[in-house]
Amino acid sequence: MSRTVIRGGLVITAAEEMHADVLVEGEQVVALAATGSDAADAWTADRVIDATGLYVIPGGVDAHTHMQLPFGGTEASDTFETGTRAAAFGGTTTIVDFAVQSVGSSLRAGLDAWHDKAAGVCAIDYSFHMILGDVNDASLKEMDLLVDEGVTSFKLFMAYPGVFYSDDGQILRAMQRGAANGGLIMMHAENGIAIDVLVEQALAAGRTDPRYHGEVRRELLEAEATHRAVKLSQVAGSPLYVVHVSAASAVAELAKARDEGLPVFGETCPQYLYLSTDNLAEPGFEGAKYVCSTPLRPREHQAALWRGLRTNDLQVVSTDHCPFCFVGQKELGRGDFSKIPNGLPGVENRMDLLHQAVLDGHLTRRRWIEIACATPARMFGLYPRKGTVAPGADADLVVYDPAAEQTVSAATHHMNVDYSAYEGRRLTGRARTVLSRGTVVVDDGVYLGRPGHGRYQPRSTCQYL
Repeated sequence: MSRTVIRGGLVITAAEEMHADVLVEGEQVVALAATGSDAADAWTADRVIDATGLYVIPGGVDAHTHMQLPFGGTEASDTFETGTRAAAFGGTTTIVDFAVQSVGSSLRAGLDAWHDKAAGVCAIDYSFHMILGDVNDASLKEMDLLVDEGVTSFKLFMAYPGVFYSDDGQILRAMQRGAANGGLIMMHAENGIAIDVLVEQALAAGRTDPRYHGEVRRELLEAEATHRAVKLSQVAGSPLYVVHVSAASAVAELAKARDEGLPVFGETCPQYLYLSTDNLAEPGFEGAKYVCSTPLRPREHQAALWRGLRTNDLQVVSTDHCPFCFVGQKELGRGDFSKIPNGLPGVENRMDLLHQAVLDGHLTRRRWIEIACATPARMFGLYPRKGTVAPGADADLVVYDPAAEQTVSAATHHMNVDYSAYEGRRLTGRARTVLSRGTVVVDDGVYLGRPGHGRYQPRSTCQYL
């Protein structure tokens, strides 16, 4: 069994910071000891990684990605191979993607299809949530079977009528089932029925540019749906996790529920923290690059999101990585914003954007690790194998250079998409060496991994309750 020692770094977890050496045997962390101590100095290893002046952090856990997702007549441009490789370059070592149940089909068929896409090609470890596209007696029974085998979270949509939409009765039934079997219900909270009316009215009035995507998906319709989801979960006695929260009023709904002691959780994404409707309004058709749902909001919403992350009214930052190339994919919506495929690339940028938030005073270092590594691992039943640096944890480790400077660009990123949502943004901080289960997969900008190294990870039920 190979042994690796990472020497001299500042180990940062959600709980503490310490100057320590880390001993890895095979695929696991087996010991930590103070740098310079007799215990650490006595360790011998096949490989020594010098982390002097650098951080040693857990690999990131991105709990919301969409590799190869069919949407709007096309498919997300990152495969499980390209997307997980890009994630590794950005210091993320585990993703949780979404398998999709199609209307008229079974959960099992959807899950099997996603297993087929991911098997043997992932650079890092991966798991699946299950999208419930067709809530009925058969799929409710299947939820129990999936929980038993480690698929312990289920996503429903209040948006996209005719595609993913579930009505309130279906949502309540799924929540009741989750309350009974331990599955965590994840919710896309937007009033899709009302949004479709506004879309129809906007197009009829000739308002077809990308910026109208944000204008019709009103903040109030996110807040209303969030409120409704909270109340339905309360009726069902079910915990609730609201995905990609973008609006200040939606954060307020979550905060109110949490103040009442309800098991309600919220996720936001880097695009809502750093981008805004100014991007949707970029000249020509450039705004199409920033079309995602929930949509980007006016810049003044960002303060409420940062505050929610500090107060723990928002617990997780995921990417909702769902890339579509500008040429040939986003362009499907020229002349009709409603036909622009919804989604942004970002799986490679998340850890660095959040480190920049530390430097900018929005977060502490430990909170950075908490929202990007530890809490997503706990929320979705992967902790303490993932999300921390401790004996017994998988050796998913990042030697992180907090002083490295970079300029984000499509010319240098590794995602399979022809633009960057953060093009030209200067960031300080970058992953130097990335280990996945003890194997170096990225070192100093060079990919050393291989397709198929990543393993599927069955999950326990939510550990955050």
